[in-house]
Amino acid sequence: MTGTLFVVATPIGNLEDVTLRALRVLREVDLVACEDTRRTRALLAHFDIHTPTVSYYEHNKLARGPQILRQLEDGKSVALVTDAGTPGISDPGFLLVREARAAGVPVVPVPGASAVTAALSAAGVPADRFVFDGFPPVKPGRRLNRLRALRELETTLVLYESPHRILATLEAIGEVFGEREIVVARELTKHFEEIVRATPAAHRARLEAAGVRGEFTVVIPG
Repeated sequence: MTGTLFVVATPIGNLEDVTLRALRVLREVDLVACEDTRRTRALLAHFDIHTPTVSYYEHNKLARGPQILRQLEDGKSVALVTDAGTPGISDPGFLLVREARAAGVPVVPVPGASAVTAALSAAGVPADRFVFDGFPPVKPGRRLNRLRALRELETTLVLYESPHRILATLEAIGEVFGEREIVVARELTKHFEEIVRATPAAHRARLEAAGVRGEFTVVIPG
């Protein structure tokens, strides 16, 4: 019999957000496949979990995926985790899931924290329908073109952005969406969490004055 691939959500900041089921699975599996072994080992150590880890991330996914799949086919169970949140959301985890399913390996989701749903729940915008579009393109021209295409949607839009590009992205959002108020969530569930609703220009001015730190989730009402 094959093993099982568990897709395990981990906290996006506050460690209290890990589920009891996730902790049990992380203890019971034979191996934890993680985006960054250092970050995952710190999480496991916090909860006194000593399961072996192996890296699985963007730059080694093609070589490491078959290795993990062989262990699953040999009957070992593996937990797939990302640095924070739910695997497969803006990370290469979906490839391992697809390969496992194609090989007849059971795939079991262990849901939990996600910056997308956390931001939507506190944004005060309609979320009966929404589009998550991950990180905007890095190049300015492609970023503007992508935002212009998304502007035609009649649903709430959710984006991720890094501290290195948030000011440029907010400028592009202002150019495409005008003075529409948007919600910018920073450092969700962490000590310096902020969830602010303002125009793109006001967000830029606030961040430029305070300094840009942390990871961002941007919610644009449809």
